Amino acid sequence: MSSHPDVPPTRDGDQAPGQIGPVSVRRAPRYYRFMAVGAAIGLLLTLIVTFAYPEQGEFSRLQVIGFTALFIIAIFVALGAIVALVIDRISRRRARTVTVELVREHGSDNDETV
Repeated sequence: MSSHPDVPPTRDGDQAPGQIGPVSVRRAPRYYRFMAVGAAIGLLLTLIVTFAYPEQGEFSRLQVIGFTALFIIAIFVALGAIVALVIDRISRRRARTVTVELVREHGSDNDETV
């Protein structure tokens, strides 16, 4: 999880350095990690289901793994994304509002707003 403010700082110069204002801070999940875990669980489940049953004469095990993985992995990736969405909703409730001061960083190449 990473910390992301709900209100990103503006970079168009409409705020003067030294301006103080509220910002909402919360921890947000990284969706691709939840989806990758879902894919790994789906692949593991696919292998277990495929090797739990005897091989059929019509299809080879590799074909069964391919067909089964196509559906099971897609379902578990979607479930991982849903879990991440639920965690994101919960983290919005726990968001804190803090007061920050806009500081312009000097000495960097492009003089960005921090």
